[in-house]
Amino acid sequence: MGTRLTGEGRRSLHRTAARHVGDDRIPGLVLLVAAGDEVHVEALGTLAVGGGVPVTRDSVFRISSTSKPITAAVTMTLVDDGLLDLDEPVDRLLPELADRRVLRHPDGPLDDTVPAARPITARDLLTFTFGFGIAGEMFTARRPWPVVEAADRLRLATIGPPDPRTPPGPDEWIARLGSLPLIAQPGQRWLYNTGAAVLGVLVERAAGAPFAELVGTRLCEPLGMGDTAFWARDPDQLDRLATAYQPAPHGLVVRDEPADSAWGRPPAFCDGAAGLLSTADDLLAFARMFLRGGAPVLSAASVRAMTTGQLTAAQRARGGLAPDDFTDQSWSFGQAVRDDGAFGWDGGLGTSWLVDPARELVVIVLTQRMFDGSGPPAVHAEARRAAYAALA
Repeated sequence: MGTRLTGEGRRSLHRTAARHVGDDRIPGLVLLVAAGDEVHVEALGTLAVGGGVPVTRDSVFRISSTSKPITAAVTMTLVDDGLLDLDEPVDRLLPELADRRVLRHPDGPLDDTVPAARPITARDLLTFTFGFGIAGEMFTARRPWPVVEAADRLRLATIGPPDPRTPPGPDEWIARLGSLPLIAQPGQRWLYNTGAAVLGVLVERAAGAPFAELVGTRLCEPLGMGDTAFWARDPDQLDRLATAYQPAPHGLVVRDEPADSAWGRPPAFCDGAAGLLSTADDLLAFARMFLRGGAPVLSAASVRAMTTGQLTAAQRARGGLAPDDFTDQSWSFGQAVRDDGAFGWDGGLGTSWLVDPARELVVIVLTQRMFDGSGPPAVHAEARRAAYAALA
């Protein structure tokens, strides 16, 4: 690999990260930029507001939706092994999702439905087009949609931030999801989040092993991602876990802290959409797997699928969480793919992960501050701009 960072570029990365760190902004962060074989890391601030334990390169963060490409990659290992077919209806493994009904109007009553035009496939789950999930209109509606209220009553924790304490076990979770109508016809439009959660149940049944175990054996162990898991597995990892914060009018308020963390014990439901913990170096190992063509966990064909836009023109035209989300990017399997070939995804509890194969560039930003808008806070975009500018 011939790509490298300039000396001034490395200094600029430090300045970019440092100006965002503070108790009233971001208590601590890890910024990792890899250019070819060179890796530059900024670890600044503390794990909690008010000082104390400093953030280090191996600090652990809740990566929330940055979990999605990891779940998609685990799914594709099963496709490579012939345990799943992308275009087979999921009914055989997920009978709870067979014979779907679809809401006549997304915000309409739960009993105003029509039959699904076709079954759901694994491809639909990977591309988030299976018919259920988060739509931007949910948050601007004058009244809560009945299907959103029903999902909350059923404790699915799939429309909103992750909460490991809330959902029931996988069999009960998928049964409860199957009791609700779809929001859209399978294949009709992109709806965020829930597809990745369903994939965890599908993978578990296809492989005959718990999803958390499969994430470990099929991906994390071969890639050396020792800190990536659905809960802190030992006291050392819990000691390295940052306190999670949510912005409030008068500063930051605690959302989850290590002393009583929702990520401190095995959850009943391992959420493939947003449930993982990880570190900067684990996510770098995941990125470099793609850059070298998938070895030792994915085939080259699966890497191409995960790094190529999969949405049709009609699906892109419907938009994502915002109408213009797919103006200059598409969605592949579990992650966004920009029109210039870069790919990755962000996590709403404070993380972002970007891989640009053409420039042999990886940019990872890990923070413990929850997003407070429709997109990531400024530090994520500024870090990426600084990383591109730092390339020799």
